[in-house]
Amino acid sequence: MKLLNRLGRRRHPVAWLLLALALALAALWHLEEARRGVEVRPLTADGTPATVYTPGPDAAPAPLVVVAHGFAGSRQLMQALSYHLARAGYTVVAYDSEGHGRSPLPMAGDVTAIDGTTRLLVEEVQRVVEAGLALPESDGRVALLGHSMASDVVVRAALAEPRVAAVVAISMFSEAMTVDAPQQLLMVSGEWEGRLRTVALEAARQVAADARENETVGAGPVRRRAAVAPEREHLGVLYSTTTLEETTRWLNGVFDRDGSPAVRPTGLWTLVLLVAIVLAFRPVAGWLPAPLPPPARASSRRFLFAVLTPALLVPLAAVFVYRPFLPVLVADYLALHLALYGLVQLAVLGRSPFAGSRASGRAVALLLLWGIGLFGLALDRYGASFLPSGDRWAVIAALAPGAVLFLVADAVATDAGHGPLWRRLLARLGLLVSLALAALIDRERLGFVLLVLPVVLLFFCVHGLMGRWVAQRAGPLGAGVGLGLALAWALGVSFPLFAGSF
Repeated sequence: MKLLNRLGRRRHPVAWLLLALALALAALWHLEEARRGVEVRPLTADGTPATVYTPGPDAAPAPLVVVAHGFAGSRQLMQALSYHLARAGYTVVAYDSEGHGRSPLPMAGDVTAIDGTTRLLVEEVQRVVEAGLALPESDGRVALLGHSMASDVVVRAALAEPRVAAVVAISMFSEAMTVDAPQQLLMVSGEWEGRLRTVALEAARQVAADARENETVGAGPVRRRAAVAPEREHLGVLYSTTTLEETTRWLNGVFDRDGSPAVRPTGLWTLVLLVAIVLAFRPVAGWLPAPLPPPARASSRRFLFAVLTPALLVPLAAVFVYRPFLPVLVADYLALHLALYGLVQLAVLGRSPFAGSRASGRAVALLLLWGIGLFGLALDRYGASFLPSGDRWAVIAALAPGAVLFLVADAVATDAGHGPLWRRLLARLGLLVSLALAALIDRERLGFVLLVLPVVLLFFCVHGLMGRWVAQRAGPLGAGVGLGLALAWALGVSFPLFAGSF
């Protein structure tokens, strides 16, 4: 961090910008190279938005692979697999599940019942299969691939659809399989997914009691394999060379094919591109006026009180006054929680965000242009859906006031980016602890809040760093407003639209 700050001083803006540009160009070259030779076009399956990946316009009809993402995911998240399988000669259809990504259809039904939301998601897979089999590039054979939540969905869809010849379940936790079905089931887990590795191994041991990881077992027509991707977690497993190669070999074995393209890694290069965009913002922030002097720092006692008070009191109050009103899981609670947290923290600090603030309009514009525009567009193309549609605009608008209040208070608490590292870390930890407490107090309604924590943590690491550079020049108000709008956007596009009960 000290090296980054030294490079980012005014005497080094050109070197900083050139470094970021070089990293971005290298990443873009590798990411676009991974797409070369694959034809991509949109498809709509009875209201479900999807993307078709094929080896090219002159390719012969091939088996269809329907690719389904997990909870809070999107078809962009599955691109590494989609492009790789298309290069291997398959016809691939990846889609956005109800309530996710660009889908105009909200999730529905009871999420706690198999005959509720799960049944509707299985029916959606069946609709996508029908649309995929109708493509001229499909030869009538079909396989299903699903990650996390969708691993259960594709297993159940395979049990209901006799035309499915193979299933690939990544990070699987389904309990639907039996000793006899699905007959051709590959399960891939990340090395660091201990519980899910156990689930996969138990599924393999339904067929052979002595089955081990990375071993194919069979009994009659049934074949299963519980593979492990080294040094990978729940998302990293999607980009693992092991996952891509295991999936291709498995499908080739089922369909008697031999296409085996070289793996073109995209996960690391996507990360490099996003890091380069953040680094490039450091000299861009230099367009704002000269840095402001550090504000008068609150005493350690007052600072700790300003962190602990909202962290402990807000979940106790918010849980009992909360009433759902938005069509996104727990987004309405987050709007309430963030607003109360910011108000309480500002009251305890007793400091105005207007003091020591200047050029706030330019600060907000820069953060939105970089944090939502440039960073968001890159993420949407290469990593995960980040462009809102339909009802998500209303969700973002509802989240914005609370997110702005919280991040303005956070900018004040951290001395407009001048505070020591321990204060910045403790201030952000306070919110994470507070949200976790709310989820523990009301698990039935707010358990999904725990799934928000990684999104918020990633936001602090990426946008929080950009906000710090802005706050040091423009003060807490511009940085807080810009970051608040960016957080509302990130939360609004991340979690599923929902029209059911939970």
